[in-house]
Amino acid sequence: MPQTLLKTPIGPIAIHWDGETLTGVDLDPPAGGADAGFETMPSAIRQQLAAYFQHGSAGFDLPVALVGTEFQQRVWAELRRIPSGETRTYGEIARGLGSAPRAVGQACRANPCPIVVPCHRVVAVNGLGGFSGDTSGRKLEAKRWLLNHEAHKPRPRSE
Repeated sequence: MPQTLLKTPIGPIAIHWDGETLTGVDLDPPAGGADAGFETMPSAIRQQLAAYFQHGSAGFDLPVALVGTEFQQRVWAELRRIPSGETRTYGEIARGLGSAPRAVGQACRANPCPIVVPCHRVVAVNGLGGFSGDTSGRKLEAKRWLLNHEAHKPRPRSE
């Protein structure tokens, strides 16, 4: 399956795809991983990622292949409904699904396409919570950056 390493404001990420379908976003890619090149990435994936990193309000409508349990699929569908610039708590999502916050957190951790399936928009009641299995370090800093990036609203132009 093709992949490319992409330099982003949150550090390098690996993008995986099959045809026109996004299959993975690796926030912690191995050094020296396979690189099919940015230009060979399907144009919709390339354009939407570039738009997102330029303007956090840009959304994603990419076809994604998310392999997971039925419960994980339900959680990931809920994540895709959270608008850019907004957050939900693990508990809010759990209540909506008739589940427990910890189970929602585990599904977020298993998310194969973070950023595009925005698990970073799920926070704890009293703080950020974790991101892709980390509760400190680079990934949590990436979550902070992503949330701040999405919350940034352009200033109105003065006439």
